Amino acid sequence: MFTSLQGRSAIVTGGSKGIGRGIAERFAAAGVNVLITARNQTDIDAAVADLADQPGTVSGLSADVTNPEDCRRVVDAAVARHGGLDIVCANAGIFPAGRLEELTPEDIEQVLSVNFKGTVFIVQAALAPLAASGHGRVVITSSITGPITGYPGWSHYGASKAAQLGFLRTAAMELATRKITVNAVLPGNVVTEGLNEMGQDYLDQMTSAVPVGRLGTVADIGNAALFFATDEAAYITGQALAVDGGQILPESHLAIAEL
Repeated sequence: MFTSLQGRSAIVTGGSKGIGRGIAERFAAAGVNVLITARNQTDIDAAVADLADQPGTVSGLSADVTNPEDCRRVVDAAVARHGGLDIVCANAGIFPAGRLEELTPEDIEQVLSVNFKGTVFIVQAALAPLAASGHGRVVITSSITGPITGYPGWSHYGASKAAQLGFLRTAAMELATRKITVNAVLPGNVVTEGLNEMGQDYLDQMTSAVPVGRLGTVADIGNAALFFATDEAAYITGQALAVDGGQILPESHLAIAEL
């Protein structure tokens, strides 16, 4: 049995949709009080309403993680609403497609700002209350794309996700003496609004590449993030966990066909 997280405080950036919402729901179901952030207030309001029946409270705040002042405001709000801060899930991310020859400086800066800088800024803003909690947890949503695999059209996205892992390894060392762990979940292909927009052919092709025979769910990622937040994971830091149904394992589709 894991020690209860009932009453602890968490921030989930990019928590109104997709994986972030799945993480928020899993934490709230465990009794954690969650503050979700996103840019769109309508999306926040919808997520908060849908998660209102969970044991933990869920509230929202419109914020832009590329703005350090917004990140400080989010942390201050979580501390004020929940009496402290124990967990930061740096999940906010974007994945616009663009072939290398087409990418503009603005395209690259946008992805790096949200996916990488946004991770650094929210962690920086949260350092004091995380240390004060005595069991601070940072859980980063990275990806298999970039750190492990590649996919045409996402060179800038992959670079941003690999950058998150470079950040977490040194951050984990620097923060260890303050009893703050820093770990990452690397989702494979997870069924979300964004993935559904890629079309059924894409979904079918991705499913055929996964040994367990299905795409991931937001709950799969939420469960991994929740584990990293537990007291029982206190001796795990600087690690990256692929949650992908075995997608990175086969040498080719032929290997899947042999199963």
